[in-house]
Amino acid sequence: GKIVGDPYIRMEGRLVFKAAVEKMMESALNVLAAANLAPGDVDVYIPHQANLRIMNMVRGKLNIPESNLVVSVTKHGNTSAASVPLALDKARQSGQLKRGDIVLLQGVGGGFTWASALLKF
Repeated sequence: GKIVGDPYIRMEGRLVFKAAVEKMMESALNVLAAANLAPGDVDVYIPHQANLRIMNMVRGKLNIPESNLVVSVTKHGNTSAASVPLALDKARQSGQLKRGDIVLLQGVGGGFTWASALLKF
């Protein structure tokens, strides 16, 4: 058969970046509000480890200190659904995560799905 149209999948990088930042911000603020907490209460921030620029943009907009951000994407790459637990384990093993810390976890999935969770370690 004959190919009709463009047979390749293309990503609009700027739009994806903008949407990811907006939705991660919205999700973080919603879970924090539900727990009667503010971004400043977050001791350890563990977002989905797909893109360091997105992680830092959300962290900055939430005014979470850079020292509270856990980064494992530079070691493991984007491991999809495994990125958050890998980063959580890295934080625990390195001592960045301590008993009693408030932890903000954020996941992003295929089809532009996202979720945030708070836990007290």
